[in-house]
Amino acid sequence: MKRGAFILAALMILSTAGVTAQNPNRERLNSYRIAFFTQKLDLSSKEAEKFWPVYNDYQEKKIKIQSERVQINRSVVQNTATLSDKELTELGDKYVGLEVREAALSQEFYNNMKQILPPAKILRYFQAENQYKLLLLKELQDRRQERPNPLPK
Repeated sequence: MKRGAFILAALMILSTAGVTAQNPNRERLNSYRIAFFTQKLDLSSKEAEKFWPVYNDYQEKKIKIQSERVQINRSVVQNTATLSDKELTELGDKYVGLEVREAALSQEFYNNMKQILPPAKILRYFQAENQYKLLLLKELQDRRQERPNPLPK
C-alpha cells in the first residue's frame, strides 16, 4: 500500500511529460532535483553533461511504466466485480510484465552509468535517489499537514 501511494505521489510530482514554462512548480522541482543530484554526486561539468540526458531518458521511461501500472491498479479497483478470471489474469500478466520491463530499464540505466561515472559515484547515485524520494515524501506530508482538513471529525 505504501509503495502504491509513493508511486502515485511520485508520478504526480516527478512526471516530466507536459512540463512547460507555465508550470513554475515543476520547473522549480526540476531545478532542485538537478542541484540535489549534482551536489550529492559531486558531478564535474563533463560528467553532468553526459549524466543528465541519460538520467532524464531513464526517468521518462520509468514514469511511463509506472503510469501503466497505476492504470492497471485503477482498472482492477474500479472493475473487480465485472472482470472475468481471464481478464484479471491478463491484467496480472501485464502488471508483472511491467515489473520486468522496469527491472530491465534499471539494468540498462546502470550499464549506461558505468560508462559515465566511476563506481563510487554510481553507488552514491543510488543513495541520493533514496534520499531524494524521502525528501519529496516528507515535503508532501508536511504540505498535507499544513492544509486544514475540510472533513468533519
